[in-house]
Amino acid sequence: MSLKYFKYASVYLSIGIITLSLIVGGKAVFIAPLYVFGLIPLIELFFGGSTVNMSKAEEEIAKKDWKYDFLVWSVVPLQFTLLFYFLNRIDDGSLALWEKAGMIFAFGVACGVLGINLAHELGHRNTWYEQLLSKMLLATSLYLHFFIEHNRGHHKNVSTDEDPASSRYGENIYAFYFRSVRDGWLSAWHIEGERLKKANQSFWSYHNEMLMYQIIQIGMLVTMTLVWNWKVMLCFVAAATIGFLLLETVNYIEHYGLRRKKIDGEYYEKVLPVHSWNSNHPIGRIMLFELTRHSDHHYLPSRKYQLLRHFDHSPQMPTGYPGMMVLALFPPLWFNVMHKQIDKYRATAEGVALA
Repeated sequence: MSLKYFKYASVYLSIGIITLSLIVGGKAVFIAPLYVFGLIPLIELFFGGSTVNMSKAEEEIAKKDWKYDFLVWSVVPLQFTLLFYFLNRIDDGSLALWEKAGMIFAFGVACGVLGINLAHELGHRNTWYEQLLSKMLLATSLYLHFFIEHNRGHHKNVSTDEDPASSRYGENIYAFYFRSVRDGWLSAWHIEGERLKKANQSFWSYHNEMLMYQIIQIGMLVTMTLVWNWKVMLCFVAAATIGFLLLETVNYIEHYGLRRKKIDGEYYEKVLPVHSWNSNHPIGRIMLFELTRHSDHHYLPSRKYQLLRHFDHSPQMPTGYPGMMVLALFPPLWFNVMHKQIDKYRATAEGVALA
């Protein structure tokens, strides 16, 4: 079991590479993005990954093994250490503009790959302290509303046109960015407003989580401006934006072109493994804490990352998530590859759910 646990410790390699980019400066600032979106996609072109799932007995052992949880928890203080170092480093007046741009992108990778990704995992846990850790990580990307919209909106409406985070067939990623970011934020306000109404609580009170999130995030920006300066604050905003756009890129590829059917024109069918794109490519799986086994995550959101399963009948991506994220940035190539994948899947017995 220790070997299965240690593979996820590779997250520290990602943290180390991002830290190196910030410390060394110069051309090294581009090491982090080249590692995540260059080297890993290249390697994963040649490795399909394993489709083997744990046995029931192995699942029970892994589910209770605290070391899997510790790995996720440990990223929180490391992410905040990176944040404070980034803020001090970017304040260096001797840095060239291109060096600062590289450091912004490096920390942006930390926000997306480490911060929001692990906030997503922790946000599905049912303990108060893990949900608090999730919100702390989301704050480093100024995306606290994700906690509400994802858990109470996306998982309910996934693979329907009612979900801002489910991309539509033929929709390019840049149009999706605008729609998902805007509508996801508005959706979180609506969801929270409905909750307050049912609880008979005032909108203008500390009970309104969305209101509190805006105050926290504005407070962070004001604090950064006072402790450092407005230029450092804007660099943080730029890095946070890269972080949440990486999240939205993942959202784009996870459900592209997949739709649930309406029953009797009123209710959507149950969320099934056929409604999410899956990938077993090994490096992306490990680096993203099994996020790429997304079909099982939506089928049973309470399953911890180490327990997520492969389903033979779920739609499979031709390469890993990092490579697919890069491909998505080039819409003509993306459409050419993914529309063929969708047509191929529709020809299967399970693929009728996509029709």
